Formats: sequence, structure tokens, C-alpha cells
Amino acid sequence: MTEVLYRSDSYLRETTARVVSASEAGVVVDRSNFYARAGGQPGDTGTIRWDGGEVPVLEAVKGEGEDILLRTPEGAVLPAPGTEVTLTLEWQRRHRHMRMHSAMHLLCSLIPGAGVTGGQVGADKSRLDFDLAEPPSKESLTEALNALIAADHPISESWITEAELDANPGLVRTLSVQPPRGSGQIRLVRIGSGETPVDLQPCGGTHVRSTAEIGRVEVTKMENKGRQNRRISLVLVEG
Repeated sequence: MTEVLYRSDSYLRETTARVVSASEAGVVVDRSNFYARAGGQPGDTGTIRWDGGEVPVLEAVKGEGEDILLRTPEGAVLPAPGTEVTLTLEWQRRHRHMRMHSAMHLLCSLIPGAGVTGGQVGADKSRLDFDLAEPPSKESLTEALNALIAADHPISESWITEAELDANPGLVRTLSVQPPRGSGQIRLVRIGSGETPVDLQPCGGTHVRSTAEIGRVEVTKMENKGRQNRRISLVLVEG
């Protein structure tokens, strides 16, 4: 089982690890700062380096069981099992995913009561689909999102038991994807502090430490994807 380092430190850009296995499918290591694709967030990319070689990571994905598989180019020279390696994230891409994912949680907070039917985190554009008849306007959502971002709310995590989640089903906003079960623990991402946070929901993805770190965003498009399925797209506004 790969030790998942990004859950305790999503800012860990580089770490050492030891190779468990290497094949045409990719490399499995004993510990990883690479996020494995899940829940609409892409897997991380970056580099594996070792004494005498290096290979790019095309994407981190889920392997067998609890392993994280680092996909590598076909025919690449790979480190042998037991080799100590250095794992380096393509940080700019990961950080944009973190900013985007946190912004998407804020978007959820602005549309209370509507289930999320789908979503995709992207470095350049992200989207959320809501079970919603009539969404607010692009302009009002953009204004409200940037007000929450500017308020510099802290973003933190905590853990509850599966039984506690069952007793509070309203915490789950996603209709298409349910929180992973089996370990007995569910990770919650909280935006804001106090008894009434801005947003609180189960999530296994990576996030920034505060809303101010997201930077300015813009809701760019609203699409009708069904009788009550509305797709809302947003981008990061740089500069």
C-alpha cells in the first residue's frame, strides 16, 4: 500500500521514496506526494529521479488495492524495485488544481440544496453540474465567489467516521460520486471557521490553505445539460 503524503501536506513538492515495482504500466513507490486521479481531479504529473536516471510521470492514477501508480512513457528506462528515488511534482499545474478545487467548493456553497451531478477540475477551466432548474446569473456568481475569496477564509480538513457521515447525509453534495468507504474514516474539507463554515463536505482532493490563495475567478459559461441539469464553468483570472 502506497503511503499517501499529499493528504497530510498538499504543498509537498518533492520527496524521497522507494520503488516497490516497475513495469510497462508504470512505477509503484512506497510513499507518494503525487495525487492519483479521482473525484474529477486529474492525477499529478512530474518526474522520478534516481542515481543515474530520470523518467517523466505522465499521470498518477490508482493502481491495485491501495497503490498509487505513476504512469511513465512506453519503453522508458525505469528504476529497479528497491531503488531510492526522488519524486518531484509539476508544481504549477498541481497548485492550479488546488486553487480550482477550492473555488469549486465555494461555488457549491453559493448554490445550497442543489445536488452536484458531475464535475471536472482543470488547470485552465473547471466545471460543476447541478441538479437545478434555474441557476443564478454568471455575473452574480462571479461577484459572490470573489467576495468569499477576498474574505480569506481558512481551509482545513478533519475526519469523521462512516457512521457519523450516515447520521449527517446532508454533508454529501455529489449525486454521481460517493465518498470512498471501507477504511472507516471519511475526510471532510472545511472552508471557514466556527460552527457555521462557508462549506463543509467530504472530499479526498487537494486544496489551498485559504480562500485568498485562490485568486480572482470568473464564471464564464452556463449550459443546459438536461431538464434540471445546469453546467457552470469557471476560470482563474491571472494578472
